[in-house]
Amino acid sequence: MTSLPQLPAELWLQVFSFLSWKDKLSMRCTCSHFRHLLDKSRPLWRGFCVVLRHFSRYNRRFWRSLAQRHVGSVMVCSGKSKHLWQLSASLPALRALRLDDWREGGLDKLKLFQQLQRLSITSCSTPLKTLDFLFPLSNQLTQLSLCQVQLTCLSSQLLDAVGQLTRLTSLLLHHDGSLWVPTPGSILTHRPDLTHLSWTMITYKTLSRDFFCPAHLSAGGGAVQLSELQLLDYDAAVTQEVLQPLSRLQSLSIFHLYSVPGPVCHLTTWLTSLPELRSLSVHGGHPLAAYVDFLPRSLHSLTLCVELHPDDLQVASLRAPCLEHLHLEPWSSSSDLVRLLPQLFPHLRTLHIRHQHVSDDDFLSLQLLRRLDTLEVLDSYHRPEPTDPSRVVFEPSPRLLRLTSNLQRLTNHRVRVVTSSHSDTLACHCV
Repeated sequence: MTSLPQLPAELWLQVFSFLSWKDKLSMRCTCSHFRHLLDKSRPLWRGFCVVLRHFSRYNRRFWRSLAQRHVGSVMVCSGKSKHLWQLSASLPALRALRLDDWREGGLDKLKLFQQLQRLSITSCSTPLKTLDFLFPLSNQLTQLSLCQVQLTCLSSQLLDAVGQLTRLTSLLLHHDGSLWVPTPGSILTHRPDLTHLSWTMITYKTLSRDFFCPAHLSAGGGAVQLSELQLLDYDAAVTQEVLQPLSRLQSLSIFHLYSVPGPVCHLTTWLTSLPELRSLSVHGGHPLAAYVDFLPRSLHSLTLCVELHPDDLQVASLRAPCLEHLHLEPWSSSSDLVRLLPQLFPHLRTLHIRHQHVSDDDFLSLQLLRRLDTLEVLDSYHRPEPTDPSRVVFEPSPRLLRLTSNLQRLTNHRVRVVTSSHSDTLACHCV
């Protein structure tokens, strides 16, 4: 082992570039030579996010290592104002920050981060009495997320604060109904250049005509700039007139409030009103059969966490013949679906499926997807002891490891198989 560091540094850096974040951190602990190489190579840590919980445990060496790696994304758990000051001293160029379970009402220290572009505040039990902390960030924030945050300020103050964020393109507002904002149209009135909006529905009746319409479009018609829309707890009726301002929408995600659908499938109105839709994600609600005939031909990405059957996929393949990205989590078993995919969706590049109850032959038939480059297995856990079903091991089973190895061999390692999902640390867990 003592001879390994004699290899050229460029070669080691090339090897390190193939490692996961966890493996890179493990390599740092093996010897001072590897720690020096890793810490001095900024490209190796691009996109890395560190989670900070117990600030009293971090010494100067720890903060210096973060600074050397130019860490640009941080999640702070159960933090206070003094922690923001400490963080800014080591990482003043921080670009993305999530504050989870914030323990103080004030966030004035955020002004210390003069390059902050992405701010997320989640699960904040301490009420925020004001949003004045956003004003010093008005010319730099591009993404703002407020998820399960108690705001005691007026809705007009929230709208004014959002309106001051001149570079904002993405806004997430998730709440339990305590945060009252009239409509997405009121947000779009103050920030007409938003391209991404994630919104918790608090009305379950027919949506008003101006629900998605900002003030500057209410008279002459037209469409908003919004290209991506996520709606949580959805169970509202709509008309094509209500959806007219969203005619340019390219991505729609619907998270239904109820798993048991109502008498009317409102999704059909959405699909007939969005001619440029390229990505659709549906969670819960009616079975696919209720709206599959309305899928637009423009779809390139489809996520289905609903009840569906093989016949429904057959229709979906005819409605969306150019589909490249498919995520299947049917409420029932996937055993009858996987074998159909190479024939129905030959252009797939990414695929997300469950493998439990799928036969070996059906799983390996995915090699016939000639354009597939990424396969993610969503249920990479197993029960090692049939006599004890309560014991679950959250790692790939020997069978899954064998299947993925065989699939990669059959595709000459063209397909990258992912068996452990890595969610965005800075994102909330609502979606």
